[in-house]
Amino acid sequence: MTEIEIGRGKRGRRAYSFDDIAIVPSRRTRDPEEVSVGWQIDAYHFDIPVIAAPMDSVISPQSAIALGKLGGLPVLDLEGLWTRYEDPAPLLAEIATLDPALATTRMQEIYRTEIDPDLVTERLREIRASGVTVAGALTPQRTQQLWKTVVDAGVDLFVIRGTTVSAEHVSGRAEPLNLKRFIYELDVPVIVGGAASYSAALHLMRTGAAGVLVGFGGGAAHTTRRTLGIHAPMASAIADVAAARRDYLDESGGRYVHVIADGGVGTSGDIVKAVACGADAVMLGAALARATDAPGRGYHWGPEAHHPELPRGERVEVGAVAPLEEILFGPSRFADGTTNLVGALRRAMATSGYLDLKEFQRVEVVVAPYQRS
Repeated sequence: MTEIEIGRGKRGRRAYSFDDIAIVPSRRTRDPEEVSVGWQIDAYHFDIPVIAAPMDSVISPQSAIALGKLGGLPVLDLEGLWTRYEDPAPLLAEIATLDPALATTRMQEIYRTEIDPDLVTERLREIRASGVTVAGALTPQRTQQLWKTVVDAGVDLFVIRGTTVSAEHVSGRAEPLNLKRFIYELDVPVIVGGAASYSAALHLMRTGAAGVLVGFGGGAAHTTRRTLGIHAPMASAIADVAAARRDYLDESGGRYVHVIADGGVGTSGDIVKAVACGADAVMLGAALARATDAPGRGYHWGPEAHHPELPRGERVEVGAVAPLEEILFGPSRFADGTTNLVGALRRAMATSGYLDLKEFQRVEVVVAPYQRS
């Protein structure tokens, strides 16, 4: 691939964001009602390719149950407020009213309370009792401490999620998590990430993960590009990881690892382009935080926003535009891609003549930078 000369001593590869590309309808058209947007990971089938990001502004036990009943996969943050406080509702309300200048400091104080393993068990069992698929997320740093509690609570899918996760973390201070051994010994499927390059994703696939999260610092609440200088444009990142999936499929003799776009997927058009670049599903944060029944009350933040030493995110106002069901299935009252996300995906697939998500990954894509008016 052609590299661009940044200066005499440095060259770089051109990478593309969702705004840099567009899909091109080039086949027969179909009725949107005939299109299937379902997907399956391991033994679990979902009607829509939507995974809720494990963020306190997006998922509570109640919203997890609601999303599960609508056909999506909710993932509860097992290091969030719901596992630190018996009743976090007053704190969620406070976070939504904080002065922007004080928000980071106050959130660091709120999240300083230790995680209660009993609350981890209680929250997961509450979701399980509703009959929906149960998924919980831990960071690599907390996985060794809490994994047994999570598994004993009856989790169906285990998510190990960090800003970036590698299969070869090196530490001179503590024994790092051995992902390959951990996944091999675990009785439930594991989704792991983020990864943003071909080689990082291929290594994660070789650990036995059922799915790989793609993304690094591209979400609406991330400031990773400003604080660390690191950012992975999502269109290129997904295409690179999809190539790793293809090569690992050959290498492993047919083992398929799901690619999940995580970050920078804020509108229905972004979801369409993520699948077109090779994603099997998308993990949504801000897009679902806009629900009027979301825990964030019109605000959105992730765990990076309250890191005790180096925050790499912030609380952002995303607004409360519609109930969760309307955001997913419409009818839409806006023309900005924030509501009827699934309907838009169906229509894009139908307009291009594709019946299911796997077929749609083959749609033609062009480089067409979008000029905002």
